[in-house]
Amino acid sequence: MKRFVFFAALFAGILIITSCGSKRQTAATSPMGTELDIPCSDNEFFSDMTHFRGTGMAEGTNLASTRRRANLDANAALAASVNRTIRSVTDRYTQDITVGDANEYAERFEDLTRSVVNQSLNNVSTVCSRVFERDGRYSVYVAVEVDKDEMMNNISSRISRDDRLRLDYDRMKFERIFNEEMERLSNERP
Repeated sequence: MKRFVFFAALFAGILIITSCGSKRQTAATSPMGTELDIPCSDNEFFSDMTHFRGTGMAEGTNLASTRRRANLDANAALAASVNRTIRSVTDRYTQDITVGDANEYAERFEDLTRSVVNQSLNNVSTVCSRVFERDGRYSVYVAVEVDKDEMMNNISSRISRDDRLRLDYDRMKFERIFNEEMERLSNERP
């Protein structure tokens, strides 16, 4: 009987010690360190074939300024992605066409696309926003996006209103190059 009480007490002690010390782990650990699960940064928030996307985060003690900095960070990432892709599309497109004064055409085309991109970046949508507070400090995570088709249609519309560019504009070729660059962008995921 003493043996039974001893083992029961030992089992209860082990059970109490292990249950009190365990915590639910939210991140996986590896020899490299703890892997973090960062809000608004999953695969669904990367650019793909239909949308340009950017993510940002900020920390601070003032919620309003922290939100503003996170939005600025996300918009800057989005703008960099859009500008890099549009520049690549413009370079490839203007190299593929044959016009009288190719340099003038390329300059006008690039100016026009840059103008459309700047307008489109004013119409971004916030697709994720998460706010955390700990010890009086805020952490804000944001993801924003702009529709690829809307941007491409705006570029085509503006080109069709420009007499010089419209003469040599091949919408099908431009769309093909644009879609190839979007595919390349969507395959660049980390």
